Amino acid sequence: MTAFCRYLDANNQPRLALFDATNPDAPRVCPLAELLSDQQEHLLANSNELFAWDTDRLREIGTPRADQWSPAPPQLLPPVGSPEKIICIGLNYLDHAIETGAEPPDQPVVFSKFNNTLIGHGHAIELPSISHKVDYEAELVVVIGKTARHVAPENAMRHVFGYTAGHDVSARDWQKGRPGGQWLLGKSFETFAPVGPAIVTADTFGDPGDVRVRMHLNEETVQDSRTSQLIFDIPTLISHLSQFMTLQPGDLIFTGTPPGVGDARTPPRYLQPDDVCTVEIQGIAPLTNPCRS
Repeated sequence: MTAFCRYLDANNQPRLALFDATNPDAPRVCPLAELLSDQQEHLLANSNELFAWDTDRLREIGTPRADQWSPAPPQLLPPVGSPEKIICIGLNYLDHAIETGAEPPDQPVVFSKFNNTLIGHGHAIELPSISHKVDYEAELVVVIGKTARHVAPENAMRHVFGYTAGHDVSARDWQKGRPGGQWLLGKSFETFAPVGPAIVTADTFGDPGDVRVRMHLNEETVQDSRTSQLIFDIPTLISHLSQFMTLQPGDLIFTGTPPGVGDARTPPRYLQPDDVCTVEIQGIAPLTNPCRS
């Protein structure tokens, strides 16, 4: 499996690294500076150029020696530093649409988040004082690799660099109730888009059409489904979005969340200080973030 992460070094500089979670209790990193020139690695860590690399070019990075690996830091940066677009799809799991009482949409429900929402593995989700209904949503996230515009569904997967885990944190009172009633506001509080811990390249991830997606809240599994439940699959989403906008390398597409969200429970269950959220997606290392007020 080929996976990439980002973290801050001892000089507080972002570094890009290979990520290995073969042993999930002791993930490892190998800075690309060990395998590329320091200047090239620095450029890649501060841009989205890596995501435009094709499979053959990625192979040129090579395989690290045993002594080039080191323990992964407890906190990581978002694996994409500053995506041009963070696109999210609502009500995209059939079983989730059913639990909310909504009719399955006949076209993708699209909204967005701002870059201020991005945090990486190990960083805290900040629960805002002006919201009392902050909810969790585990999601498979697509990372665009090649520029896509007016793409046909049968060609869409050629534009995918890889996949990562994402958490679409949502303030339900601001999203759809009083005082807000606006999806953009409810989805765009600071820290409301944890992503990571790493991006697994498409060629090693395999078929994203039937992978398990789970959310663990503290010690309890609160969401558990498979991407086979997607109403609009990934090729359809990429093709649809590319009719409206040019998808650029590093753009993120949150593909939707399974059933089990706190707002649909009886009684509802919202995030509280000291809760710990872990998104677990088959083929990707777990993404864990604590909550704080």
